[in-house]
Amino acid sequence: MMKKLAVAVGATLLVGAVSANAAEISGAGATFPAPVYSAWAQAYKAKTGTSLNYQAIGSGGGIAQIKAKTVDFGASDKPLSPAELDAAGLFQFPTVIGSVLPVVNIPGVKPGQLRLNAQVLTDIYLGKITRWNDPAIAGLNPGLRLPGLPITVVHRSDGSGTTFVFTSYLSLKSPEWKSRVGANTDVKWPVGQGGKGNDGVAALVKQTPGAIGYVEYVYSHANNLSDAQLQTRDGQFLRGTEAATAEAASHADWAHAPGFAANMLDQPGSSWPIVSATFILMYKKQANPAKGAEVIKFFDWAYTNGDAIASKLDYIPLPTAVKNDVRALWKRELH
Repeated sequence: MMKKLAVAVGATLLVGAVSANAAEISGAGATFPAPVYSAWAQAYKAKTGTSLNYQAIGSGGGIAQIKAKTVDFGASDKPLSPAELDAAGLFQFPTVIGSVLPVVNIPGVKPGQLRLNAQVLTDIYLGKITRWNDPAIAGLNPGLRLPGLPITVVHRSDGSGTTFVFTSYLSLKSPEWKSRVGANTDVKWPVGQGGKGNDGVAALVKQTPGAIGYVEYVYSHANNLSDAQLQTRDGQFLRGTEAATAEAASHADWAHAPGFAANMLDQPGSSWPIVSATFILMYKKQANPAKGAEVIKFFDWAYTNGDAIASKLDYIPLPTAVKNDVRALWKRELH
């Protein structure tokens, strides 16, 4: 289960005071991995003196900032295609794996009690199901008393990799969603109100009776939100636990995934259906090679020493073979 977060998750993270001789690296992007980057940065600062200034502004912002060369690395839950990477002169690599959970605020419904499936979840986000006692929801939840409360749909207002993962799942399961809305970091939502970052969505759901949103696992538990069960491709109803996330991750075909963009959505067995890796974007040709080397040192340290920290925050560490493949990528691509 989720351990208590030792660090706050906010818009900007600056770990450690920077001395005259200490190195500092900068990054910006996804809020999904911000808690683990924060924890890694604190431990790395204590060990090496090097600080990380990371702005958790969403994956869209991270992609924009690395392309503008205003940070040393960008962070995105949406992997870029090989063509996009080549056009921008970038390469990417994964850091950790996590899950996205539907979270609700329904009076009288406890965490893990509500059951949803892909069709009902899609119809809620399409605005077709508008009350919690709708027969489609009640049919999945025999014996659970559901109020006739209007559903308030909450989504991200910023360019978001969490949105990309969530809408990719809806597009995979619903042809209507795929054709009407699609999958991206920023989509034209049929209904609902937006919150900035995972923390913004979590806050809106927490303060709004009748709300439903989607957040990364850490944010659900850090904010004591009520997560919903989701039906798997094999018909089971599961909560988004660490074990269910790990089961989905075990099916990833890393060896045949361009840019390490291995698919972990809707996997078989007892797999949580909405799982993804998160990625770092860097330039192949570094304007400041010394700074680029410091970024690689940080993530190499995290690969070697950061698995226990990641696990305590309920992320799934990468397999050793994938880490070794990434290290080979660093040697091959970074100039």
